[in-house]
Amino acid sequence: MAAKSQLYDLFDPTQPNLPKHRIGKLKVNMKSYKLKSLGRPAQITRQTQTGFTLMELLAVIVIIGVLAATIGSRFLGQTEGAKAGVAKAEMSQMVQALDLFKLEIGRYPSSQEGLEGLIKNPGGLPNWNGPYLRKDNIKDPWMNNYKYTTPGPSNTPFELKSLGADGKEGGEGSNADIVKG
Repeated sequence: MAAKSQLYDLFDPTQPNLPKHRIGKLKVNMKSYKLKSLGRPAQITRQTQTGFTLMELLAVIVIIGVLAATIGSRFLGQTEGAKAGVAKAEMSQMVQALDLFKLEIGRYPSSQEGLEGLIKNPGGLPNWNGPYLRKDNIKDPWMNNYKYTTPGPSNTPFELKSLGADGKEGGEGSNADIVKG
């Protein structure tokens, strides 16, 4: 019984022999500890609750799903526009390469030589100082070949064309043809 009395005295902040610096801690800690007595000396056990409830987990999953759907739909709509921008940039580089080819050889590559004439010497041309393009694969972002024709329409020296996402002449939106020349 003496042990039980001493234990209760330990938690009694009105005790005169209790150091003053411990009184505040005991008041706070009394709420999180519970005394148990089962015929043995009293034991102190801490009540803790860990983990999340099923409703909390479901709420977080729903919020993440809504965010992913919102953000994902924005990026999916922009990929086709980005591919069109890449095609325009690549075609601008090809136009510069074609102009450099003409400057050194005196003419643009023929329709038979095509854009391959910018990468490999098409038939032993003496002034050919290529390759004029860095990449061996001359395909647009939709993995279709760029179309090169010379002479181009309306008295232009050449026409360089990407057929867009569908790979067919004409079209609207992402299927629209991109033309340089």
